[in-house]
Order: sequence, then structure tokens, then C-alpha cells
Amino acid sequence: MADLRIAGFAQGRAKVTILFDGRPVDALEGESIAAALWAAGIRRLRTAPNNGGARGPFCMMGLCQECVVEIDGQVVEACRRTVSDGLKIVSRP
Repeated sequence: MADLRIAGFAQGRAKVTILFDGRPVDALEGESIAAALWAAGIRRLRTAPNNGGARGPFCMMGLCQECVVEIDGQVVEACRRTVSDGLKIVSRP
């Protein structure tokens, strides 16, 4: 898969590893969780409660709430939280 990050974004940024549903994912310091997961090919972050459909990043600025995930028991928007090494992220049912 091609690198989906903006050209030049990686320059000078440290690589970190996050865990999504127990799976290690490479990310770059300073990028949002949603961007890191998208770049890794992960599109499904939760399941819609009404019909069980896949949901994931849509607006990428915190308005739509489609990218919510769980971190340390709290529901957060993946597009509004930056990655940190060792961050454990769980998809929402």
C-alpha cells in the first residue's frame, strides 16, 4: 500500500507504535489517531448501533463523531487525539 501521509510530513518526526485492538500499528509523532490508522489501512473504528454498519473517520475535525474509539475506558474522537508511543486503542462495538 502506498504511503497515505502528506509529502514531507514525516521529516523529523519520531516513529511510534500504537496498539489498535491489540494489533501494533506504526505511527508518526504528532499525527492524529485517525490519520495513523487510516495510513495503516484501518478504516473501521466502530459499528453503527442502529444497523451494525462500519463507521470510521469522515470529517477528520471532530464534528461527525464517526471515529470514536475507546482509550483507558473513555470514548474519544480519534481525529482529535494525537498518538503517543504505546497508546492502547480499542474499537467500539
